[in-house]
Amino acid sequence: MKQIYRSKAFWLLALAASLIFFQAYMIAPLIPKLSEVFGVTEQYIGLVIPAYMITYGISILFYGVLSDRFGRMRIIRFSLLAFILLTALTALAQTSSQLIMLRLFTGLGASGVIPMALALVGDLYEPHERGKPLGLLFAAMEGGMALGSTAGVVLEPFIGWRMLFLGIAILGAIILWFISFQIDFKSQKPELNKPNVRQVFSKFFHLLSMSRGAKTYSSVFWNGIFHSGIYTWLGYYFSVKYILGEIGIGLAILGYGVPGFLFGSSIGRAADRWGRFRLIIPGLGIAALATALLATNISVILAAIAVTVISLGYDLTQPLFAGIVTELGGKKYGGQAMGLNVFALFTGFGVGSLIFGEVLSIGLENAFLIFAALQGLMMLFAIRMFKAEK
Repeated sequence: MKQIYRSKAFWLLALAASLIFFQAYMIAPLIPKLSEVFGVTEQYIGLVIPAYMITYGISILFYGVLSDRFGRMRIIRFSLLAFILLTALTALAQTSSQLIMLRLFTGLGASGVIPMALALVGDLYEPHERGKPLGLLFAAMEGGMALGSTAGVVLEPFIGWRMLFLGIAILGAIILWFISFQIDFKSQKPELNKPNVRQVFSKFFHLLSMSRGAKTYSSVFWNGIFHSGIYTWLGYYFSVKYILGEIGIGLAILGYGVPGFLFGSSIGRAADRWGRFRLIIPGLGIAALATALLATNISVILAAIAVTVISLGYDLTQPLFAGIVTELGGKKYGGQAMGLNVFALFTGFGVGSLIFGEVLSIGLENAFLIFAALQGLMMLFAIRMFKAEK
C-alpha cells in the first residue's frame, strides 16, 4: 500500500499543489488590472494577497492537528473541495470588497492540501531519502507558481479574470475526482493516540522551544515576508518603471518559479549529498543581491533576469527548511510540525505583502533596497544558525 502513496497519490497531490500555487500567484500580476476593473487603488486591491495568505497560514495550524487525528488524505480531500467551491464563487465577485472576502475564505479552505502532502513525505520516507521527493513536490509548486505568474496575466485580456477562476475550479474538480476514486485513502491510518487541546498546544510550544525549531521557523517566517513582499509588487514595479501592459508584465516575470520547476529535484539531491547549509546561505545571498539590482536603473531584460534569480533564492532555501521541519515532528507529530511550518511561511507571505505596500510610500527603489539589506542581514545570521546542517 505504501507503493500506492509513493506513486499515484504522490503525483496527484503534486498536481493539486501545482494548481493551488497557480491561483495564488496569478493574482499579484493582475493587481493593476483589478484596480482598474473595480475602480480602487492598487494598495487597496492588493489586500487580496494578505487576505488569502494570512488566513491560509492560520487555518493550517488546525488542519495539521486534524490530520494527525483523522489521517492526511481525509483532510486533503475536504480542503481541496473547499478550494474548488470558493474559487468558483470568486468568479462571481461584483465588488472589490467581495473579492477580498472570498479570497480570505479561500485561504481558510485551501490550506489543508499542500502541508498534508509535505507531511506525507515525512510519513513515507526516511530522513535521508526526503530530499528528492520534497524537491519534486516543491518543483510542482514552483511550476504552478511560474505558470500562474505568467499565464494568468497573459490570458486575462482574452478570457477575462472571471474565467481564470472558473477554469481553475474545474481543473481542481477533476483532480479531486481522481484522488477520491482512484486512491484507497482509507488505508492511510490516523493517529490512534488522539491528543487533547492542551497536548496540541504543548507540542507547538515544544517545537518552538527547541533551538533547531526556533531557528527554522523564524527563518521560514522571514523568508515568507521577503519573497512575498517582492513578488506581490512585481506587476506594479514593471507597470510603473517600464510602462508595461499585462502581457509585458507576464513575460517580464516569466522566470519566477522556473528554477524550482527545472532544478527542484536536483536541489533536493544536492541537499541530501552536501548538506543544507551549503545551499541555504547562497540562496539567501543571491536573493538579496538580485533584489538590490531591481532598485537600480537596469534594462527590463536584466530586471527580468533578476526576478528569476530571486526565485532561485527561494528554491535554495524554502524546500530545505521544510526538510528540517520533517525531522522536528517525526512521524507522530509530522502534521503539527509541518502545519506550523506553513503557518510561519504563509503568515510571512501575508505580512510581507502588507509591509512592502506600506514601504512603497517612500519610493519603489527604496523599498527594494530595504528588503535587500534585511535579506543580507538574514544571510549573516543564517551562517551561524544553520552551520550544523551539514
